[in-house]
Amino acid sequence: MKPMKIKFIVIFLCVCKLLPAQSKPWTLEDCIQYAIDHNITIKQLVVQKNVAEVNLNTSQMSRLPDLNANGGQNLNFGRTQIRSGLYENRNQSGTNLSVGSSIPLFTGFRIPNEIARDKLNLETSVQNLEKAKEDLSLNVASLFLQVLFNKELLKINQEQLSLSQSQIERTRALTDAGKVPLSQLYDIESQAANDKVSVIQAANNLRVSLLDLAQSLELQQSSDFDIITPTLDHVVTEYMSSLQPPQTVYETAVQTKPVIRAQELQVKSAEKTLAIAKSGYYPTLNLNMGIGTNYFYLYNPPIDYINSTFSSQIKNNMAEAIGLSLNIPIFNRFSVRNQVRNAKFNIENQQLALENAKKTLYKEIETAYLNAVSSQEKYKAAQQAIISTSESFNYAKERYETGKSTVFEFNDARTRWIRSQSEEIQAKYDFIFRTKILDFYNGKPIKL
Repeated sequence: MKPMKIKFIVIFLCVCKLLPAQSKPWTLEDCIQYAIDHNITIKQLVVQKNVAEVNLNTSQMSRLPDLNANGGQNLNFGRTQIRSGLYENRNQSGTNLSVGSSIPLFTGFRIPNEIARDKLNLETSVQNLEKAKEDLSLNVASLFLQVLFNKELLKINQEQLSLSQSQIERTRALTDAGKVPLSQLYDIESQAANDKVSVIQAANNLRVSLLDLAQSLELQQSSDFDIITPTLDHVVTEYMSSLQPPQTVYETAVQTKPVIRAQELQVKSAEKTLAIAKSGYYPTLNLNMGIGTNYFYLYNPPIDYINSTFSSQIKNNMAEAIGLSLNIPIFNRFSVRNQVRNAKFNIENQQLALENAKKTLYKEIETAYLNAVSSQEKYKAAQQAIISTSESFNYAKERYETGKSTVFEFNDARTRWIRSQSEEIQAKYDFIFRTKILDFYNGKPIKL
């Protein structure tokens, strides 16, 4: 291959690599997963979970012995205690070195209760993270369905504009034939102009809804962002299985929803906190071990005194110690008692919070069920309205095209037909969203 041709291919590949890639349309599942991976609140909750993991590790490691090294340097003037224990007027320096360790043998069951509490706190943070993911998924689904609604609404307005433009030509032919007055041509042209405004407004609503969805995903570049329009035929029959009685949905939700699980864990965590507070009533027992040495240097010593070398003193003055320390609480200004009382109040508060969460959950499910049933009936009624308004419009269209009716009558029939289409679309996506909420409480993944 010629060098010039190879150079051209290399340049072409580099240019292609630098060109921005065209993003493919997103499914609902793509949107939800991307939102979960990039949402700031989700990331913050992940950090909180990591903090809970570190706290658990800290409490688990508290059973291990500690190890500390100490060193000190002292300069003494005047009346100073010498190595023999006597006090003399001397100037001397001393160096102390030691290593000590302490092992908790009994802490009033504080350590095992702290470990259990921190495990519960970690699981609570996991449940809070799952709840945030579910809430985000539901919000993304709502915005996704809004985009689908605006897409269909734009399509309807575009079809109406196309219909008005075709009616202009038919009206002009009728006007030229003298079957209808010229004013009807002006009226239909005015209607076409209004339809064009409606198309512009619908297109803008679609762009705004796409922007809202893209922003909820934390997308940095959303100029070419678009979604895949799923097939949503036979909506009522396909989503009928989601319409389960509130009590049935609640029995599943109360066992699976992270919001309930988190509240239950907080009650158990509060109970462990009470046990930790009660540990203050118990004595504590520690095993202590240590090794130490020292070095003395006497300034201006007597004639018969010779300072030993540093290495010899460090070696010869070495001492080891091992012992037990017992601490028995007798009176602590009622601090332990008050900690126990506060812990009991906290348990009561957490139990009330759990009860309130369950009641709130049932109310939400009951409301979601009633809204789903209502939207289903509304969707069925809207479908019947489309049939009747469509027939009425076709009849008015035939009369108008033969010059037997006015533009006003034609536009009135068309307006009612357009309104019924819009209401049918709105009812359809409202019904889908309401059933998705019920699926959400049933623990089913949100998908179309």
